Amino acid sequence: MLQKKLIQNLNNTLFKKNYYFFFLTISSFFFTFYYGFIGIFPIDSFLIYDAGYKISNGYHPFKDYWSITGPLLDYIQFVFFKIFGINWFSYVLHAAILNFLVTLTFFYFFIKLKINPANSFLYSLSASILAYPSVGTPFMDHHAVIFSIISGIFLFLAFLKDRPLYWFLVPIFLSASFLSKQIPSAYLFFLFTLFILLFWIFFSPKNYKFIIYLFIGSILSIFIFFLFILVNKIPINNFFTQYIFYPLEIGKDRNSSIHFNFHNVFFQFKFIYFSMIPLILVFFKLKKKKINLEIKKDYFLLLFIFLLISLFLLGQIFTKSQILIFFLIPFLIGISHFFCNKYLEKKFIIIFLISLLIISTLKFHLRFNENKKFMELNNMDLKLAIKVDNFDKSLKGLKWITPNNPNPDKEIQKLIKIKKIILSDDTKKIIITDYQIFPAILKLKNIAPNKWFDSMSVPKRNNKYFDDYKKFFIESLRSQKIETIFFFNEKEIYLKNIFTKECLNKDKINENLSKIYIKRCLD
Repeated sequence: MLQKKLIQNLNNTLFKKNYYFFFLTISSFFFTFYYGFIGIFPIDSFLIYDAGYKISNGYHPFKDYWSITGPLLDYIQFVFFKIFGINWFSYVLHAAILNFLVTLTFFYFFIKLKINPANSFLYSLSASILAYPSVGTPFMDHHAVIFSIISGIFLFLAFLKDRPLYWFLVPIFLSASFLSKQIPSAYLFFLFTLFILLFWIFFSPKNYKFIIYLFIGSILSIFIFFLFILVNKIPINNFFTQYIFYPLEIGKDRNSSIHFNFHNVFFQFKFIYFSMIPLILVFFKLKKKKINLEIKKDYFLLLFIFLLISLFLLGQIFTKSQILIFFLIPFLIGISHFFCNKYLEKKFIIIFLISLLIISTLKFHLRFNENKKFMELNNMDLKLAIKVDNFDKSLKGLKWITPNNPNPDKEIQKLIKIKKIILSDDTKKIIITDYQIFPAILKLKNIAPNKWFDSMSVPKRNNKYFDDYKKFFIESLRSQKIETIFFFNEKEIYLKNIFTKECLNKDKINENLSKIYIKRCLD
């Protein structure tokens, strides 16, 4: 009888988990697809689309185009384009898969912490709403943070359960984060190294096995990276200049302009701090407990979480972009639930945590998903968004509206005219614009020598890497035998430091578009 009851309970639990798994899968895809087809922030929304298209045509980052962001997204998008075609669906699918990955990782993590399936589902559902739907299309910041938090989750589980797979996966996901964007993985590398050493010294001094699995994961990551460099014949100097040295210069400039004040450090992240209140209570309650190995480890785990979240906050502050780390709230609520089960009267605390989860999820869903604040569309009337099948069939289903353009129909008509103008030109050409959808819809086989053009990506004349950039830019145009550069007029500034006035004798086509015949300056 007892055996039958145990089997029945086990079957019920498995059914619930599968049931929750199914709905989390639906949720993670639905929210990303729904919001990924509404609104455009051109310089961000088209960045990885164009990068995936570049690779589809045989070009590679660092070798063929200047890139200060991670190459991983470019190659993942290339795979999606290869399988599903070059279209907006395969673009949003890329983002949806990442949202699915982080959602299911959260659910797995909470179940492993022995949080009941219903709560684990609720916390993971919140993550599926707050993680990737805020941008809806592949973006390096989101990839980097998602891979980093997954790496942190596996390290936490490794500390807790000391299983080989967890140790192996830590460097895999940390490397994936670094190859998406340098921050926050660069910070986390030092934190992880410190805590792994502390774990070895204080909790596993005679155990060398976990180091072996860490080592295997690290070596595999390094091997894949160098294989990527060798197969694609990417000069290693280019990689270090573009991805390490020049971004460090950018970081120095950014850090000097950051002002740490109450709003930047505390107020804008208040819900993240609220979700850590139970952890702080547990931390102080442990001081009253008799010290044993379990208490020491929980101190260790709490300190790890505090510092982990601090580095995510620091990375967000230094990035100086729209906030994307609010999906850490359900993560912290799950961690708080885990420690409350062990050390606090949980009924009142759990009610507080679930109330906080509901309030914060609704708040940030409305702000970042519904109002599209991350894409700076929060002041636009999204009901004015229009379908753009007439611009290009690959954008089927996309509802177009961009910041500062209250008339999307007029904007699309301008872009259609520009499309026709460029199509009528039979020279070897590139186009420089924030609307980096153009190379794909025009099926251009030549590429702009930079991943994107703004004050951060393009070195200033007084920057010590400017000469490297200028040489790289000109050599790329020469090797492609480019004859004409089309550019949107606001992008002319990024050509003035490269070419002489004689070379920049432009032909202004209309209020938006100009071109220069550059061949004579490259011979």
